[in-house]
Amino acid sequence: MKIKCCYIIFLVFFSIQNTFSQENEELKVTTEEVAVKKKKKRKKKVRPYEPLAPARAAFYSAVVPGLGQVYTKKYWKVPIVYAAIGTGIYFYIDNNNNYNRFRDIFKRRLAGFTDDEFPNVTDDQLISLQERFRRDQELSLLLTVAAYLLNIVDANVTAHLQQYNVTDDLSFKPKINFNEFDVSPNFGVSLNYSF
Repeated sequence: MKIKCCYIIFLVFFSIQNTFSQENEELKVTTEEVAVKKKKKRKKKVRPYEPLAPARAAFYSAVVPGLGQVYTKKYWKVPIVYAAIGTGIYFYIDNNNNYNRFRDIFKRRLAGFTDDEFPNVTDDQLISLQERFRRDQELSLLLTVAAYLLNIVDANVTAHLQQYNVTDDLSFKPKINFNEFDVSPNFGVSLNYSF
């Protein structure tokens, strides 16, 4: 029984080896064709340089925030842009509402009314609260404008970097070769440029 199993395994092993060797001959022919196709594709991949693409992306982001990121096909940045600008707008509105509320309370106290919602807060404290919310309002407006400008700069820089030509024709590959006589490593660097 063991001998029959060994013969079957031996037969299966050599039949698989023959099929793989036939496929390798076919692969040799196709690898040359693939190399020719890769060269053709490589030439098609390189897009022509568009000098106005960064300016166009910046203009789109200036008109509608996030549109420059869509133009450069960086869709994942659009929610970040709207979150940054939206957060700044939210804090601006919140600080503006608090500033107006404390200013109205202070004006009512100056007019002689004492029925406000903060009876234990003094006039000096109301003035300092107004100044604090006014300062926070201006800071949030400044941060919103900074996020808007950063959106424009990001679209411009991304459009510039997309036109930077990085191909496999120019490559930098560090190598480690072993000396055949004493098996010590030889370190080297190669710079390859293919036409």
